[in-house]
Amino acid sequence: MNNAVILAGGQGKRMKSDIPKPMFKVLGEPMLEWVIKACENAGLSDLCIVKGFMAEYIDEYLNGRYETVLQSERLGTGHAVMQASDFMEKRRNENTLVLCGDAPFIDSDTIKKSLEMHISENNSVTVITAEIDCPKGYGRIVRTQNGISSIVEEKDATDSQREIKEVNSGAYWFRTADLLEYLSQLTQNNSQGEYYLTDTVFIALNKGRNVNAYKSENSDVVLGANDRKGLLELNTIARMAVIDKHLENGVEFTCTDGITIGRDVKIEPGTEILPGTRLLGNTTIGKGCAIGPNCIIEDCVIEDEVKLNYVQAFKSKIDAGVKIGPWVHIRPGSHIKSDVKIGDFVEIKNSTIGEGTAVAHLTYVGDSDVGKKVNFGCGTVTVNYDGIVKSRCEIGDNCFIGCNTNLIAPVKLGKAVYTAAGTTITKDVPDYALAIDRGTVQIKEGYSLRKLKKRIEKA
Repeated sequence: MNNAVILAGGQGKRMKSDIPKPMFKVLGEPMLEWVIKACENAGLSDLCIVKGFMAEYIDEYLNGRYETVLQSERLGTGHAVMQASDFMEKRRNENTLVLCGDAPFIDSDTIKKSLEMHISENNSVTVITAEIDCPKGYGRIVRTQNGISSIVEEKDATDSQREIKEVNSGAYWFRTADLLEYLSQLTQNNSQGEYYLTDTVFIALNKGRNVNAYKSENSDVVLGANDRKGLLELNTIARMAVIDKHLENGVEFTCTDGITIGRDVKIEPGTEILPGTRLLGNTTIGKGCAIGPNCIIEDCVIEDEVKLNYVQAFKSKIDAGVKIGPWVHIRPGSHIKSDVKIGDFVEIKNSTIGEGTAVAHLTYVGDSDVGKKVNFGCGTVTVNYDGIVKSRCEIGDNCFIGCNTNLIAPVKLGKAVYTAAGTTITKDVPDYALAIDRGTVQIKEGYSLRKLKKRIEKA
């Protein structure tokens, strides 16, 4: 059993925001969540999160998922890890992984392979590193035949050391008991007056213990963001990496402008994703679909051959052969069954729309159960809320709902019911009936001549 300590107390002043830096999002997820998921996917579920700036923000987000400790003063990375001493003391016979909560691209493969090296070489410390083309600003890894001899910071490096391209990622495996020992020996004897976690490497080397570096195949493990520009770069890297994965799997993109796809989204081959589309959460999309342009789809299941054009859909299911859009909102809890057609300016909320039904335009269907092959006329509204409670409407197969019909829930239309245009339904209608609600029309001749007399005279 091994554990991880994730450092998530940074403020990120250059972000110019009042949230902790690890909570800034990459592809819609906080950077901290990227790090947590990498640990979970590597089989590490025993985590301790070190919080600091706006600690309550971290607590609210985690909602008790993992143990947290508070770094009340920001006195360096070594000091941050010290706050987890009690957590580690209970696990002193294990190995501890220390990660930065604002370095989102650490991956489970790197975590697992670096642990294998750490254990097989009986290392006290294993530094996770990467080789990058532009190492400026990073600590350089100086190696010998027996492992690494030092980590040299940019400002302290010689000209030859600055040529080294292998750099420190800020992630480390430690024998937990050794880490507790090293933390007790850290000092603030430096220009910043802080406790540096990197000093543990030198302490271990001076004690003659095994120290080595695992060079990750993923050069992005070193990347973080100190400002909004850096955050944009992280999002761009992550966005294109996900799109590249889908391209390899047979998904079509004629243009990637404005397209964002979450890491957990699944798309079958032969589907086309059009510009301006955002696919988020646990969304799955079948074969032969056309999604976009300018769709937002979150936590939805979309089956084969679905066409969505300017659609926003959330926490819903859309069956095969459906065509929706433009300008349609599918709200949570909806199920759009096969071969349904939904046109412009329609909103569906917490409703089931039966097979082959047509909702052409300018219609609201909320909290309703709609049968097969129903036709909704323009301007139809299911009036589902009376100001206190929400009620459901039931509409049978083959109904024809005339334009500007209001269905005052709770109400049921039987099979093949027709409603005349402009009708307001306040009670159940039996199968095969026609419902008409039209009051006597009153015509007052000359009304507008009197009302608009002055305006007409000026004309």
